[in-house]
Amino acid sequence: MTRHVALALVVVGVAACTSRHPPTVDPRGEFSLSVINHHWLDVTVYVAHGGERTRIGTVTASSNERFVLSGRLLGATREVYLIGHAVGSLEVIRTEILVVQPGQVIEWTLENPLRRSSVGVY
Repeated sequence: MTRHVALALVVVGVAACTSRHPPTVDPRGEFSLSVINHHWLDVTVYVAHGGERTRIGTVTASSNERFVLSGRLLGATREVYLIGHAVGSLEVIRTEILVVQPGQVIEWTLENPLRRSSVGVY
């Protein structure tokens, strides 16, 4: 009987310890990019990170699109910038450098002309 009591105390003790500690957050977790395209052309969107440029997708003219992106795009510095290229045009926009944490959302509103666009990180 003493063995069962000791085993029960160990199980309760382990459960109590694990319930006090929140789950760890993966530092390479995902983040989101929300693009609101007010431009009259489709816009191809890229994320530039660590000397690389990754094509994310194309956002149709006058529509919205949300992309869930891998945390590996953030790299160690968590600094990225966005590039938008209006399809069928020479018009290109680049944001300033953005510092993004896993779980955050970048909201990019593309205007016509692209130079009037705005970006925010939330």
